[in-house]
Amino acid sequence: MSRPSNGATSADQGEGHGNGWQTIKRVAPYLWPMGELWVKRRVVAAMVFLVLAKVISVSMPFMYKQAVDSLTGKTPDAATMLGLGAVGLTIAYGLARFGSVAFGELRDIVFVKVGQRALRKLALETFTHIHKLSLRYHITRKTGGLSRIIERGVKGVDFLLRFLLFSIGPLILELSMVSIIFAVYFGWQYMAVVVITIAIYVTYTFKVTEWRVKLRRQMNDQDTDANQKAIDSLLNFETVKYFNAEAREAGRYDGAMAAYETAAVKTGQSLSVLNMGQSFVITTGLVLVMVMSAFGVQAGKLTVGDFVMVNAYMVQITMPLNFLGTVYREIRQALVDMAAMFHLLGQPEEVTDKPGAAALRVSGGEVVFDRVEFAYDPSRPILKGVSFDLKPGQRYAIVGPSGSGKSTIGRLLFRFYDITGGVIRIDGQDIRDVTQTSLHGLIGVVPQDTVLFNDTVFYNIAYGKDGATRAEVEAAAKAAKIHDFIVSLPDGYDTTVGERGLKLSGGEKQRVGIARTLLKNPPILVLDEATSALDTQTEQSIQDSLREMGQGRSVITIAHRLSTIADADCILVLEAGVVTERGTHEELLARDGRYAAMWARQSADEEEQQAA
Repeated sequence: MSRPSNGATSADQGEGHGNGWQTIKRVAPYLWPMGELWVKRRVVAAMVFLVLAKVISVSMPFMYKQAVDSLTGKTPDAATMLGLGAVGLTIAYGLARFGSVAFGELRDIVFVKVGQRALRKLALETFTHIHKLSLRYHITRKTGGLSRIIERGVKGVDFLLRFLLFSIGPLILELSMVSIIFAVYFGWQYMAVVVITIAIYVTYTFKVTEWRVKLRRQMNDQDTDANQKAIDSLLNFETVKYFNAEAREAGRYDGAMAAYETAAVKTGQSLSVLNMGQSFVITTGLVLVMVMSAFGVQAGKLTVGDFVMVNAYMVQITMPLNFLGTVYREIRQALVDMAAMFHLLGQPEEVTDKPGAAALRVSGGEVVFDRVEFAYDPSRPILKGVSFDLKPGQRYAIVGPSGSGKSTIGRLLFRFYDITGGVIRIDGQDIRDVTQTSLHGLIGVVPQDTVLFNDTVFYNIAYGKDGATRAEVEAAAKAAKIHDFIVSLPDGYDTTVGERGLKLSGGEKQRVGIARTLLKNPPILVLDEATSALDTQTEQSIQDSLREMGQGRSVITIAHRLSTIADADCILVLEAGVVTERGTHEELLARDGRYAAMWARQSADEEEQQAA
């Protein structure tokens, strides 16, 4: 299987969302935060250790030269000053080598807490922001893609911190010091060769890497497509089995992987082109300065130690340069991934609290829809002036054909979306004037398909109330008539329900959902076709639990089967976003209108099923 995908398009990956410097500026405050001195002290200390490590590293070839000159019979200046022979200089070289590594590790020890703190804060900020985005945004996005954007973005920040600060920065410092040493000690010609070689090397590397970044993006797009197909297929495992479509799914996945293979091959081949070109440039520069120093030794202007030192310096700068292409490409990719994450952070929250919004206060639980209008798309209105007044403790039912806007009413009450016209009030308070947190805390929803976390039964019921005790969870389970079933399981309340609760039947999942909502104990309850996906016997059993659950609460029941809402205080018939009929079950039957026709048709269907 291919690596997990991010589900992001090119736009999501950062194209058109600011350049690299803008992205780096977004990260900077996490490394130099206002009011957190301990972070700044660590950053400064890490930079000091970095400079010390590079200064010692640059001094190593000089010590090596002194040792070689001592062995060839020429007493070097350093040996005279320090009173060291060849052995002493060799030991000093070894200590310098260790010191360079030690200061580099000290730099990492000091900085790692800063880096991990930045990653954690960025990940948390992104995760929190995703939960603030509207249901509209989440419906149009793929969940695996969103999680991958966070993962890739955070990894991109981690890479940028480690390599931009501790690879590119130190490399520039080291190259500058080596160039100055060559100019002062050997002459400007040596420095010119080094500078020109590095300039050609860097230019070639960046040009080729830019080309490779485009290939890499194409590869990522194919990677995204392949993995999304794999995830969709696995999430719909039962559907695949029902339609005997294993071979079909394998063919779709293999087709996507074939495209990924083609892109990956191009990416791999481009890496070889990059490596060959880099090797040619750096080898040419190395040979030139070595030839120049060899002529200097033959002319008596340089010592053998000088020749060795030139070679040592060139090898020393060659090693980090060898990784420049990889580092640059990864930095470019990191910037792309970070741009996607920051683009996600920049997505506006469609539903927001007003400044200074107060908490919702519920005294009775009256729900009023006053000429409510709404459209997901302005060109296709869903609700067209819907009005009703649900008194405290009453049970209203909403029925109608598919697409009439029934479920939309529940979503608007919960404020997944903001209405485009009219007003929704709870106990006289416009829900747009109160905080979403307080609104969500006072409304309980039992959906048609209760989705459970891949955790224990206890965890899923306790999710209804933060910090719920064992006794409270068991009391809710008993009220939902599922306690006896749970204790009959091998692990009881510690039984894992599987992904999306697949280890439980539809009725069992629904009862867990009811228990979870009972534990929440909301004064307002929305039952969104809570039993329409169940068989008749299970539905009748759960209806009793739902009726008990609704006692003392204001209940909106969105129903498909009319037999489940015959005892409602008021039934609203919704068609094409308009309430065409309203009244009790008996009143609507007596009217002999749309509701009566729906009742007659469903009753006939049920009689046929019973006869069959």
